[in-house]
Formats: sequence, structure tokens, C-alpha cells
Amino acid sequence: MDVNLEELKTELRGKSPTTIMEKALSLYGEECVISFSGAEDVALIEMAAQTGKPFSVFSLDTGRLHPETYRFIDRVRKHYGITIRIISPDRKELEAFSEEKGLYSFMEDGHRECCQVRKVNPLKRVLGDYKAWITGQRKDQNPSTRGDLDPVQEDSFTGLNGEKLIKFNPLADWSQEKVWKFIRSWDVPYNELHDKGYISIGCEPCTRPQQPGEHERASRWWWEEGTKRECGLHK
Repeated sequence: MDVNLEELKTELRGKSPTTIMEKALSLYGEECVISFSGAEDVALIEMAAQTGKPFSVFSLDTGRLHPETYRFIDRVRKHYGITIRIISPDRKELEAFSEEKGLYSFMEDGHRECCQVRKVNPLKRVLGDYKAWITGQRKDQNPSTRGDLDPVQEDSFTGLNGEKLIKFNPLADWSQEKVWKFIRSWDVPYNELHDKGYISIGCEPCTRPQQPGEHERASRWWWEEGTKRECGLHK
């Protein structure tokens, strides 16, 4: 489907997440996939389910997630009665990287290389099966990198048949508080780590509970500068 991106941006700017979700699924259906890992993402799955329209879901299994996160993924699968594609890193690439750099190289030379192997490359692979994807990004998660986030944009990765990939960000204008109000209101399942002081949850070695007064992204790759706390999934 040939979509005029600028017209779509104008149409969706300032609209509610449910309106953006409805539009995304009306345009692309099962060829539009929700990227699922955290609280924002399962809120999106709830919104998608409420539309009654077909949709797809995938989750990146880096091999380094918390046990609680694996249980969470399976609980969401059962709760909504949906199929969640579990995408793993390329075995040969991961083995070569681990043999060369070890299992904790990110603590010494930054997390980007590890994230490239465990997250970004698998993401590129799975997005090649779809025309659009839906993310739980919010502007206030990282104002320095996400502050100008649009509700819809052309992604830097390519989609089905090597064509341009459209990315929807329904929660761009929402706050963390709005996300959790929605989760509580609709009794949406969430990761049990949130009850243990975690806010932003990634791989187990790279995530710690929130400290008093910290921004939510401060618990991710906490040993690095704040401006570097992106894994490369969103450009």
C-alpha cells in the first residue's frame, strides 16, 4: 500500500494512541507488527486487541533477559491468546562475538557492539517480513534522542520486499504515568520486576533497579554517559 507519509503525519499528530493504533492496523493489518518487551508494549497489545483487527507481535530474545521477563512474555501470550514470534540472535554471529569478546565486553568498551549482535541484527531480520511496525517509544524516555518523535515516521530499516518500512509510535506523547494508568485501568499484565524497583527493563546484566530521584533510563547501561543510552533499535 502506497502511503503518503507527510499526510499521515499530519492526520495523526496530536491524536490518541488508540486512534493511531486503529489507523496502523487499518492500513496494514497482520503486516504491521508490534515490538514487545516492556510495559509500554503490552499496553499497545491491549489497544490492538481492543480494535478487533488482525495484528502481529514479536519479541527479541537476546539470551540475556531476566527470568521474570521470560515468564512475562509467556503470560502475555496466554492472556491475549496470541502468537508471539521469538527472535534470537544469529547463532554463528553470536558464538564468534562471544569467543572474541567474552560475555561482559560491554562493561569495558560500551554496549553498542553487543546490542548490535543480540538486538539490532535480529531486528533487521524480522522487520524484513513486515510493511510497518509499532513501538512503545515515548518522547520523555530520553529527550536528547527521542524528543522530536513523530507518531509515524519512515524507519531507517527496510521492510517486506526491501521496501520502505513505516514505524508507528502511538505513545510518543504519553508519560510514564499515563502508561501505568492505562495498565491499571485495563488490568494489563506486566513484568513482575516492576514491583521490585525496576522501571526500564532490558538485558539482566545491563539493567538495575531505579535509584531515588533517577530518570527512568538511568538504570539502563548506568556505567555510561546518559547520551549513549540507546541500543540502536531506534534511529
